[in-house]
Amino acid sequence: VQLVESGGGSVQAGESLRLSCAASGSIFGPYTMLWYRQAPGKQREFVASFINRLNQNYADAVKGRFTISVGNAKNTVYLQMNSLKPEDTAVYYCKIYARAANMDYWGKGTQVTVSS
Repeated sequence: VQLVESGGGSVQAGESLRLSCAASGSIFGPYTMLWYRQAPGKQREFVASFINRLNQNYADAVKGRFTISVGNAKNTVYLQMNSLKPEDTAVYYCKIYARAANMDYWGKGTQVTVSS
């Protein structure tokens, strides 16, 4: 399984970005699609997860501003980021967690920079 993120960039505070993560390959069994981020000098942290259209979760820091969604083909996960803040600056990573196999697949990340 390969994951490729895109959509990062540099924006001003208050603006929006939409990240995409395209997955290729086969995953057997149920899986969860997630976004994480890692700011300079900090540990990687959870941002959002998507299990199905009725079950998504968000970190408190992004709740109400970010929305995770999955395309109809279920091989692309998006992260709509609104009202961006400088503290959202980080490399954003996409992850698929294959629950039956207890395996993680990671993308290489996309940089998001928010200036004040």
